[in-house]
Amino acid sequence: MHLFLLALLAADFRAAVVKVDITPKTPQWLMGYGPRQSTGVYDPIFHKVVALDDGTTQFFLAASDLCIFSPSIYDEAAQRLQKQGIAPVNFWWTVTHTHAGPEVGPPGMYDVLLAGRSDHEWSREYAEFAVASLVQAVLDARSRLAPARLGTGTGTSFANINRRARDVDGRISLGLNPDGPVDRQIGLLRLDHPDGQPLALIANYAMHGTVMGGQFTQVSGDGPGTVAAYVESRLGVPMLYVNGAAGNIAPIYSVYPNPKSGHLSEFGVLLGDRILEANRALATQAGPVRLQSAELWVETPRKAGLGWPVGLERYTTAGRQVRLPVRFLRLNDTVLWAAPVEMFCELAFAVRAASPFRNTFFYGYTNGWLGYLPTAKAFEEGGYEPGTSPFTPRAENDVTRQVTGFLQGWGK
Repeated sequence: MHLFLLALLAADFRAAVVKVDITPKTPQWLMGYGPRQSTGVYDPIFHKVVALDDGTTQFFLAASDLCIFSPSIYDEAAQRLQKQGIAPVNFWWTVTHTHAGPEVGPPGMYDVLLAGRSDHEWSREYAEFAVASLVQAVLDARSRLAPARLGTGTGTSFANINRRARDVDGRISLGLNPDGPVDRQIGLLRLDHPDGQPLALIANYAMHGTVMGGQFTQVSGDGPGTVAAYVESRLGVPMLYVNGAAGNIAPIYSVYPNPKSGHLSEFGVLLGDRILEANRALATQAGPVRLQSAELWVETPRKAGLGWPVGLERYTTAGRQVRLPVRFLRLNDTVLWAAPVEMFCELAFAVRAASPFRNTFFYGYTNGWLGYLPTAKAFEEGGYEPGTSPFTPRAENDVTRQVTGFLQGWGK
């Protein structure tokens, strides 16, 4: 395991964490796989919000036990918070990507890219509950800001595997590919009280929330939720699971009919113990914390013949370009970048290798969902993900080139 930590303490750095139960009390349509309604609850699901304040900038990160939602739902939450003085660039809403989470809001790109899965009425009541409870959680976190320490570091886990299986004829399908690229880095951000007691942990790891398959119809946090609950039981504080570039990455046990056959609890060992191990290795060093946020809109061609959903006009152009919003947060020598896509891990590798920052973590599934962002090679090979993408083979170069250029300029 490679590990580096920088932990910082400053009188003007403050933080807070809020955890809110969003488990539905009535049957809901579940996202991921084919259309199906929930038949009960296997484990509770949550919004978890961390607030950071360096004395000049306030930043809010929300991680929810949901699969995906349309960027229009993020925009709704961001607009409500903007009325409370929080700029959208400083509010990120990411999901764990559990495929046993309830649908939230209109389908958006999901209906365009996966036609037939959303031919039902979505629950206005649950969508309003999810958005309103998140907005309140952010405001509660802001009201609880108190002096804190910040630490960053990395660890390693082998709980995931490339999922683009290759047959003897070269055909690509969803499965397991132990020879394919996979990102096994754990990116950690730890918040402590000034006395060193833990406040919250943020763990970034690329892995689809697909331990259970489409036959499973109970609400659950799946693998990411199981890992978060396990770590929380050991640390006694909330853990935000933030997915990474998991577009071509599955859990090593994937699409099983139930938690037992899927070895769900074993992810507490496979990933949870690795997070705890990395957390224990964190060292501390006094120093100031500086937060800087930014946004970059990457324009790249839209797939020929692809329709576009009503309500997402700001994410495309009249010239049939996709407008991809990429967010950045700099915490001294660590940088987070985020986008509303299921990105292939090779793009995250390329950005990480070219980044001038000591730690570079990608937060996927953030601020909505615009589909898969595969590599140019994957478009040539075919398979599920390129067919569930609004992009073209140019997207890999457009995104990595513009993001690395931004980071290199930011790091001077």
